[in-house]
Amino acid sequence: MSAPGARAAVDLRSWFGGGGGDAVLMHPVLKAFVCGSISGTCSTLLFQPLDLLKTRLQTLQPAVNGSGRVGMVALFFKVVRTESILGLWKGVSPSFARCIPGVGIYFSTLYVIKERFLLDRSPSALQSVLLGGTSRTVAVVCMLPITVVKTRYESGRYGYESICGALRNIYRSEGARGLFSGLTATLLRDAPFSGIYLMFYLQTKNIAPYDQLDPALEPLVNFGCGTIAGILASLATQPADVIKTYLQVSSEKYLRTSQAVALIFRDYGVAGFFRGAVPRALRRTLMAAMAWTLYEQMMSKMGLKS
Repeated sequence: MSAPGARAAVDLRSWFGGGGGDAVLMHPVLKAFVCGSISGTCSTLLFQPLDLLKTRLQTLQPAVNGSGRVGMVALFFKVVRTESILGLWKGVSPSFARCIPGVGIYFSTLYVIKERFLLDRSPSALQSVLLGGTSRTVAVVCMLPITVVKTRYESGRYGYESICGALRNIYRSEGARGLFSGLTATLLRDAPFSGIYLMFYLQTKNIAPYDQLDPALEPLVNFGCGTIAGILASLATQPADVIKTYLQVSSEKYLRTSQAVALIFRDYGVAGFFRGAVPRALRRTLMAAMAWTLYEQMMSKMGLKS
């Protein structure tokens, strides 16, 4: 490592308490939260356009004659033409408000559970599913009101002026239930996604030949493992994502999950449950792979096992 690089690593470890000595400036759980939040910030900013396109595709009204199907590329150019290039980042404020603390909550919860129950053991496939699913459930419940606002921003159907204003408006018009609309569908999407993702991620890392690799290539291998895991997990949970979006942007009050399923099937058929699959798979795969790669690198710099 070069002299400047070595000094940077030492500075980072000493600031976060990873270098030993006098006093630990930050608790390990808080370190995990900070690492997760930073990784979530980077990935959210980069991949927000894919999330917006996914939401728009899922909320397009069905054509009367069954024609007029809009693809991701056509929708991309339509958004740029009508809303400018910055229109692709509509909803980025609530995305930040959700992901910065949300990803931090996920990784810190994951760290706590691993330290409490697994110690230094690597989790089995089933334990990975439970570990990822439980951590994501905690994060989802904490951040769902912001998720509802984010989804409505991206849909283009609501004219909220601010996140706080949106939360007040939803609470006044729909009550607390409106702030937690789509909770079941969100949990059915996110908890399995995180569990399946973590299982495939750790399993692919186990078969990767790290002992034969240059250490400088490890982040790239980690990103590749995350990409494979993300594709598989995204496809498995796509129907739940469509249902969640439908519930959160619907103008009907107190729509149940079973009713949303019936309406989606009536309007779009089975294919309707896979609307927006391409941009979502791209975004979730790349976002999760980047978040995990950055998180593991930062935790390593702090002298902690991720």
